[in-house]
Amino acid sequence: MRLTPNIVDDFVAPPCHEQIEILLQDEHIMLINKPSGLLSLSGKNPRNLDSVHHRLVQDYPDITLAHRLDFGTSGIMLLALNKSVNALLNKQFQARTVIKHYEAMLDGHLTNDNGRIDYPISKDKANFPRLKVCYEQGQSAISDYQVLERLSQPARTRVRFSPVTGRTHQLRIHSQAKGHPILGCDLYGTAQTQVLAPRLLLHAVELEFDHPQSQQRLKINCPCPF
Repeated sequence: MRLTPNIVDDFVAPPCHEQIEILLQDEHIMLINKPSGLLSLSGKNPRNLDSVHHRLVQDYPDITLAHRLDFGTSGIMLLALNKSVNALLNKQFQARTVIKHYEAMLDGHLTNDNGRIDYPISKDKANFPRLKVCYEQGQSAISDYQVLERLSQPARTRVRFSPVTGRTHQLRIHSQAKGHPILGCDLYGTAQTQVLAPRLLLHAVELEFDHPQSQQRLKINCPCPF
């Protein structure tokens, strides 16, 4: 039976007691390991003040997010320590020269060992904040995947995702559309897949990009915690 979440726009995040881990930092950029259960940016609701940006801006007044991770997603985030660096990083994201890899634990067993998911995504106005697959009005969304292992009791599949595009909720929606929701997903899962994990089992494990000043190609890794 499909779970019908209580979709409301006044979500209040529970306290996140985990600390942000700095993976790499220089005078231009910072790479961190974001804990699951921490917002990337503070929400409109004043009770959602705690976030990656709110914590770091205390010590780095000009820091900006080069990209974001969903509330439940953990792993690598890239931040710029000034606006000019942020603009250079944004150009890389827009040109799709930034390579991102994630690991996720999916419900059930995927049939193929690898493949490409190509389902366009659009807003779902009737079910905010959820999005949906929509071929009429959706924006192109493409995710490549590779099976890392298949587990039993219960049946699960660990996959490595390599998103070609960067749509909001993309990996969660694509997993659901394939019939294998990510375990712990509150918006796109089932009652069963939610109880199988205490958090969203999605982690940003690798990020590859050009340093905005030196132009050196960097590949940063952050091991999956689950």
